[in-house]
Amino acid sequence: MGVFTFVCRSSGGDWSGKQLSGDLEASAPSTFDLQRNLVQTALSFDSSGGVQSSFSLITPTSAVFQVIIGGGGGGGGFAAAGAAAPAGGAASAAEAAPAAEEKKEEKEESDDEDMGFSLFD
Repeated sequence: MGVFTFVCRSSGGDWSGKQLSGDLEASAPSTFDLQRNLVQTALSFDSSGGVQSSFSLITPTSAVFQVIIGGGGGGGGFAAAGAAAPAGGAASAAEAAPAAEEKKEEKEESDDEDMGFSLFD
């Protein structure tokens, strides 16, 4: 799995993107074209699987663009820290969520009992 992070800037109406730690770069007249060019640039370096990308404007003239190639598609959203998670990370997180909810419910019940009254009495 390859993770490519690009710092993008607009200057004179054109956008350019340079890899944060590496030599990959591209430029284009719009952010849409820049994203397409950066994905193609990353794919020329690593074409080992599916592609996910995320583009975030920081200011009107700067942005961060991340391309993730390979890995398991897995979920509903983009998680930057997910790249460092172990292979079974998604399953472990799903199992841990119900346990956390149960603890929260038990805590709420015990709080009402400690006060000696209930909101619904």
